[in-house]
Amino acid sequence: MATDNRTYATGKRKTAIARIWLKAGSGQIVVNGEAADSYFERPTARMIARQSLELLEAVDQFDVIATVKGGGKSAQAEAIRHGISRALIISDPERRPALKRAGFLTRDARKKERKKYGQPGARKRFQYSKR
Repeated sequence: MATDNRTYATGKRKTAIARIWLKAGSGQIVVNGEAADSYFERPTARMIARQSLELLEAVDQFDVIATVKGGGKSAQAEAIRHGISRALIISDPERRPALKRAGFLTRDARKKERKKYGQPGARKRFQYSKR
């Protein structure tokens, strides 16, 4: 969906959902109204958010505006990476093979497993006493 030279896409990871608007620009990434460098304290999360742009060597070609809800900072960074990758494909389908090869288009479906009744956690069992 391209509206007024902006491309919109969503990215997800665990319970984090990122809404991404991609437009031609100077490489500025804004997350929830803040610069990405101040929003993500950890350098790893900053690197993950930029990975899809760095792979295509398009870091200084696009401005990214992202709103993220849910999850932790790491999951939010991965959701942003997923959303940026999807937006890049919408704007130019020729980019798909490189992003697919890197694994940035695959929705990481791993989530926290639910706790089951009769157990203290998802997998852990209460202690068994034979005698």
